[in-house]
Amino acid sequence: MEQMLSLAAANLLSPIILSFALGVAAALARSDLNIPEAVAKGMSIYLLFAIGFKGGVSVADHGIDATLALSLLAGIVLSAALPLIAFALLQVMGNLSRLDAAAVAAHYGSISIVTFVAGTSVLESGGIVAEGYMVAVAAAMEAPAILSALWLISRGGGDGKRMDGELMREIMLNGSIVLLVGSFLIGWVTGVEGLARIESFIVSPFQGVLCLFLLDMGLVAGRGLRGGSGVLRPGVLAFGVVMPLIGATAGLATGLLLGLTTGGVALFMVLSASASYIAVPAAMRVALPEANPSIYLTLSLGVTFPFNLTLGIPVYVAIASALTGG
Repeated sequence: MEQMLSLAAANLLSPIILSFALGVAAALARSDLNIPEAVAKGMSIYLLFAIGFKGGVSVADHGIDATLALSLLAGIVLSAALPLIAFALLQVMGNLSRLDAAAVAAHYGSISIVTFVAGTSVLESGGIVAEGYMVAVAAAMEAPAILSALWLISRGGGDGKRMDGELMREIMLNGSIVLLVGSFLIGWVTGVEGLARIESFIVSPFQGVLCLFLLDMGLVAGRGLRGGSGVLRPGVLAFGVVMPLIGATAGLATGLLLGLTTGGVALFMVLSASASYIAVPAAMRVALPEANPSIYLTLSLGVTFPFNLTLGIPVYVAIASALTGG
C-alpha cells in the first residue's frame, strides 16, 4: 500500500499529469487557451512514430519467441472479450439503449495509445523495463473490440451498419494503426543502428512533446465534461471507473499467465484498462452513426482517461511490482 501511494503521489506531481490537469482546469474555466488542430495532429503523429519505432528496435534486439506470439494472441482475445463484459455491466449500471451500450463497450475493448505511452513513461521513470513488443500488442488490440460491438448489435436486431469494405477499411487502415504498425516495422528492420541515427529526435524530445499533447488532451477532456454533464447518469459515470479496474484485472491475470516481466504485466494492465478515443470513435461514425458520441466520447476521454492517467497507472504498476517481485 505504501508503494502504491508513493507511486501515485509521484505520478500526480509529474510534468505530464500536471500538463493534463492544466488543460482540464483551463477548459472548465472557459479559458481561450487552445492548441491548433494541426499542431495537435503533428504531436500525435510524432508520439505514435516514436513509441512504435522504439518498440520495433526492442524486438529486433530481443528477437521473436513464443511469448511474443502468445502475447499478441492474448491481446486479440482480450480486445474481443472485454466489450462483452462492458456491455453486460452497462445493462446493470446504465440505462442506455442497446445501440449506445454497444458503442460504449467497443471503446473499452480497444485501447488508448496515449494511456499506453503514459504508462511506459511511468515505468521508465521508475527504472522498470518492459517487453518492447507490447507496442505490437497495443496495435493488435485496436480492431477486435469493434467487431464485438457489431456482433452485439446484430444479436439484438439493430440496424447498425454491417461489416463491409468501407468499414473494414476504416478499421484496418485507421491512421493511428497504420503509423504505429509501420513505425514498429521500421524500427524492427533498422534495429539499434537505426535508433542511433535518429535518437536525438526520437528519445530526447519525447517527454516534452508528451506534456504538450496531454495539455491538449486536458482541454478536450474538460470541454467534454462540461458539455456532456447532462447526458451521463451517475451509473454510467461510475462505469467509467469500474470498467478500467475490471479490464486491469483481466490484463493482470493474462500477463502473469504469460510470464511477462513486471513492466510487461503493468503494460498489459494499462492496455486492458484503457478506452479508445481515436480509432473506435472514427469507426463508430461509420458503423453505428445513430449512437450518441456525447456518451461514448465523454466516458472514454472525460472519465476513464483522466482516471487511468492520475490514479490507475500507478496502481497497476504497484500491483504488478508486488506480484512479480519487480
